[in-house]
Amino acid sequence: MHDRNALVHPLDDVLPGEASVLEAAEESLAGRRRGLRGLWPFLGPGFIASVAYIDPGNFATNMASGAAYGYLLLWVVVMANLMAMVIQSMSAKLGVATGRNLPEVCRERFSKPVTVLLWVQAEIVAVATDLAEFVGAAIGLGLLFGVSLLPAALLVGAASFAILALQARGFRRVEAVIAVLIGVVVAAFAFQVVMAEPSGSGIAAGLIPGLDGRESVLLAVGILGATVMPHVIYLHSALTQHRIVGATEQARRRIFRFELADVVVAMGIAGVINMCMLITAAAVFHARGLTMVGNDLSAVHDALGVYLGKGASLLFAVALLTSGLSSSSVGTMAGQVVMQGFIHRRIPLFLRRLLTMLPALAIIAAGVDASRALVISQVVLAFGIPFALVPLIVFCRDRALMGVLVNTRWTTAVAWAIAAVIISLNVYLVQQALASG
Repeated sequence: MHDRNALVHPLDDVLPGEASVLEAAEESLAGRRRGLRGLWPFLGPGFIASVAYIDPGNFATNMASGAAYGYLLLWVVVMANLMAMVIQSMSAKLGVATGRNLPEVCRERFSKPVTVLLWVQAEIVAVATDLAEFVGAAIGLGLLFGVSLLPAALLVGAASFAILALQARGFRRVEAVIAVLIGVVVAAFAFQVVMAEPSGSGIAAGLIPGLDGRESVLLAVGILGATVMPHVIYLHSALTQHRIVGATEQARRRIFRFELADVVVAMGIAGVINMCMLITAAAVFHARGLTMVGNDLSAVHDALGVYLGKGASLLFAVALLTSGLSSSSVGTMAGQVVMQGFIHRRIPLFLRRLLTMLPALAIIAAGVDASRALVISQVVLAFGIPFALVPLIVFCRDRALMGVLVNTRWTTAVAWAIAAVIISLNVYLVQQALASG
């Protein structure tokens, strides 16, 4: 396949490879491992990226939507997940086809001033990402142990350091930890859905597109607006660029097919989690006329305890905490990729973790309302979407760059349509947020 000893990964301290994974992948590509056993070595990058689709921001939008409008906006969750599959598959494909990540390709293709501008906005997005995830995880920890927001945020920071420390033993271990954390969220909401006893006919009706007034439109925009997190578009291309390297066009095709399966599985699980959030809120809150409960995650926790029992509220807090922890760690990895790719500079991963968490801790220490901080962070993220998504589409349609993995015209058309929808809705969301502020 390739000379492993000759491979020099530009992010070895962030994304180190492992010999056993490489050997298993080569057996899969050679046809000696089939089925799930053949797919296993390629699973991981999609799960890392999927964390962004079940972060605390998703908790807020899904719970608010289900409480306010029942099952009405379930179709929006499904649509958002399908969009995620297209976008993340393109990011993975860029890494496989070029051996470079999105920021690196931007540095090669754009002028230095443009590249620096892209780097600066990406760093601002990284801080905003950390803010949302720190606040969410801190709220979860506070709900579990009654810890106030600032001490909880400090504990979250320590836990994220511990997760990142696993990279010294190989990135596959980080993937495993992230997968376990996602599994906790899956188990928590699967349990809650069963206890909530949702309406089967209501769920079916919710899969049919429909809206009910301005507020439902705003919530639908919020769900779709949380679909694309700019930092994981950058990160996913880095996760695949050197993980398994294909020496031939045929090998790269096969690698991408495996990575596509990884994306579909991971994003499918993330979609199910988001659907479960909305369904739980619809069955527990909307059915009882508690339409405003979903606007406050602490109120959601308390109400779940009242109507489903303490076990349900405990699981919700655990799910929120694990969501914040995993997404915060992934955000730090993405930040390292951004810095190395755009300006070819690196700093120690733990120093980067400290620098990106300091603004979030300062905002929390200042006593800023947690829910308001989440809203502000999402507005900043909305501004960052075009800077990651548009270059990705432009590069993936370039045959000279992508080779046999170049986008088909149909894929490019769909990608542009998705970009137009997401960017337009995020602009609308920003306008609404600023108007209400």
